[in-house]
Amino acid sequence: MSHAPRPVRDLPPALGMTLTEGGAEFAVYAGHATAVDVCLFEEGDFDGTTERRVPLTQRTHGIWFGFLDGVGPGQRYGLRADGVWRPSEGLRYNPAKLLLDPYARAVEGDVVWLPPVFAHRVDRALAGDDQIIGPDDSAAFVPRSVVVDDRFDWDGDTRPNHSLSDTVLYEAHVRSLTRLHPEVPEHLRGTYAGLCHPSVIRHLKELGVTAVELLPVHAFTSEPELVRRGLSNHWGYNTLGFFAPHAPYAAARDPQGALDEFKGMVKLLHAEGIEVILDVVYNHTAEQSRTGASLSWRGLDNRAYYRLDGRGHDVDVTGCGNTLDLRHAMVCRMVLDSLRYWVQECHVDGFRFDLAVALGRGKNDDYDPDHPFLVALRTDPVLTRVKLIAEPWDVGIHGWRTGQFPPPFAEWNDRFRDTARAFWLQDVAADRTRVPAHGVQELATRMAGSQDLFGARDRGPLASVNFVASHDGFTLADLTRYNHKHNEANGERNRDGHGDNRSWNHGTEGPDESLEPARRRSMRNLLATTLLATGVPMLNSGDELGRTQGGNNNAYCQDNEISWLGWDLADWQQDLLETTRFLSRLRREYPALRQRTFFTGREVHEDGSTDLAWFDADGEPMDSASWEDGSTRTLQMLLNGAWIGHRSLLIVMHGGAAEGKVRLPEVPGLAAYELVWDSAQDRPGAPAGPVHPGVVPVTAASMQVYRAADAT
Repeated sequence: MSHAPRPVRDLPPALGMTLTEGGAEFAVYAGHATAVDVCLFEEGDFDGTTERRVPLTQRTHGIWFGFLDGVGPGQRYGLRADGVWRPSEGLRYNPAKLLLDPYARAVEGDVVWLPPVFAHRVDRALAGDDQIIGPDDSAAFVPRSVVVDDRFDWDGDTRPNHSLSDTVLYEAHVRSLTRLHPEVPEHLRGTYAGLCHPSVIRHLKELGVTAVELLPVHAFTSEPELVRRGLSNHWGYNTLGFFAPHAPYAAARDPQGALDEFKGMVKLLHAEGIEVILDVVYNHTAEQSRTGASLSWRGLDNRAYYRLDGRGHDVDVTGCGNTLDLRHAMVCRMVLDSLRYWVQECHVDGFRFDLAVALGRGKNDDYDPDHPFLVALRTDPVLTRVKLIAEPWDVGIHGWRTGQFPPPFAEWNDRFRDTARAFWLQDVAADRTRVPAHGVQELATRMAGSQDLFGARDRGPLASVNFVASHDGFTLADLTRYNHKHNEANGERNRDGHGDNRSWNHGTEGPDESLEPARRRSMRNLLATTLLATGVPMLNSGDELGRTQGGNNNAYCQDNEISWLGWDLADWQQDLLETTRFLSRLRREYPALRQRTFFTGREVHEDGSTDLAWFDADGEPMDSASWEDGSTRTLQMLLNGAWIGHRSLLIVMHGGAAEGKVRLPEVPGLAAYELVWDSAQDRPGAPAGPVHPGVVPVTAASMQVYRAADAT
């Protein structure tokens, strides 16, 4: 294939491959390189025998570019970059290494973990001296970039654009969700097509889910350490390409088909009113530390793409070996271009940013809410129109930053998670109580939208993503069955995973039928706390089914029944599913549960009623002494719906280890209550009442929801 002569241009084309008449314009950033070649391969050639190299002869501001005559959809390609090998200065150029295009919109194949994929010299155990250049060619052991046609029939696609106040998030894994689903055809299980199968959509809609938050779907690979243990990276936080969908998640076997299948999934979910939010990993890549492989960015410009110290070593605030350096303009541009691509070309509705603090670390390595990347994100005309959710921590110094992201970010609220667990899961007999000294005050703060965290910068309660379980940690069921993690299957001698789970096994570690009634009540309490609190609720996929991972709280490498959802439900699991559906419907039907602004406690009616009121077990308003009493285990939360034309709700939270009695409060304008839901019941029933203000019994560690008996 010849390189057609083209006029020299001052400004490079768009980064990546851009199809034009007669071929394609191509550009890549490699600021310290002395030469860059595009390497073209025939389809099916993974040993490199058909490789043809086309030098990029034009360069501007570190961007190498040129025209590739005759290149079209389906073309397999890679890159080679030459330059100085000087690891002490962060320069690791090795033209023997075939590299992925950072802007590739499809990736074919996987990494074969043998010595040639490393730019430095290693032995068969992949250990060696990272200061010595490796001579072997890597083309036969690395994946290929693939040119695709971006055209897709989006006719009729409309974004649901749900308000955050109406949003119910459902964190899910593409493969785990449907791998065992009996109604999904076998060849579609664990795929993008399987996720949008009518049976799955029906399940999501019956749960009241408005958005699926998908674990990483960017192209990724497994770490060599996992491969040696016969495992694989299941979660996907090990990126190979920020513009390409992970091909093994597609039922289609060709790269173009995989991209089209992903887009088709989005379109079908949109048609059913369900948004698609992607969990994105822009904090690190699959290349690991300086002793890792050279697969793309390291070979193109290690010093630009990664944070390095004065010795050329990686600055790791991710726990994964490297950290992308978003202080660099071209790295910042790459991430912004990637985000815009998924919104504009794939129609996704938002992003959850993994280890988001790493993206906002500035010149002094400290977190800066006005970091250039965060400012660019907040001012971009495309990205400001979608949902942005931060995981507000990383593993670096001062890495925990919950409540410190700028608007319009929402944030995973770990304080909500820990408070809910501490209140409902406490082993009194073993004195494992973790309730703060101020008793129910922390719980009240979380239920009311966490104003202490999100009250600044006009953010509001919708900045709080409320959850009690996620992919990372115990499932909801395991929170009630295990005091300790059991991660032996991961092959790390149970040293991986978090040790502070704030869980309670209720008396015995693991399955025990005699304890299941109490455990299931705890599950219902936690689900209700999540779905009825002010903020944005997030469910962990499978928690509505009582899914267990056998006590594994770090199943990142378990692509098997440990992680996959089981759909053959026992009676108690069906009851839990019905409970989750009911609680979600309750949230949807009562606007008092979906506040857009923080409560003020002020009078909202001439009768003296307030927008929110708190009462103790005796039905008396909470006073300072009650709030500060660490022994307080019962709290009543009255949400006034009458002043906005809807029914008021009373939520009774009794965290005591013994059953007791609660006096329902007497308040202006509310003559009687109806019991809508009681966590002591296995399955929701019809409302009971009316009950006039007075004493009612409460089961140990249980939750009740009442509504005003009339429509005032």
